[in-house]
Amino acid sequence: MSLITIMPSGKTIEAVEGTTLLAAILAAEVVLSHKCEGNASCGTCHIFVHEGRKGVSKVAREENEKLDSIVGVGSKSRLACQAKVLGTENIKVELLGFGSGL
Repeated sequence: MSLITIMPSGKTIEAVEGTTLLAAILAAEVVLSHKCEGNASCGTCHIFVHEGRKGVSKVAREENEKLDSIVGVGSKSRLACQAKVLGTENIKVELLGFGSGL
């Protein structure tokens, strides 16, 4: 189990191994856009993982291809629908205003 801190609100939630960051964030009743329902085809759940990047799954080919097409992507970028919690360390994510309803 890992603790996920969601910025900018600072809300902290628990997530079990194998849960996607999207599922954990939505279960915490935090708004995060996700138009393709977790298929890595829209990019609207783009977030930054600021801490605990080794605590989430590696970027797969489909996610990497979608990230390549998104403006504002950086080394901390992930699609919340594709990043799975490994349960090895705590994670700090930032929801981005243009895709998170902020």
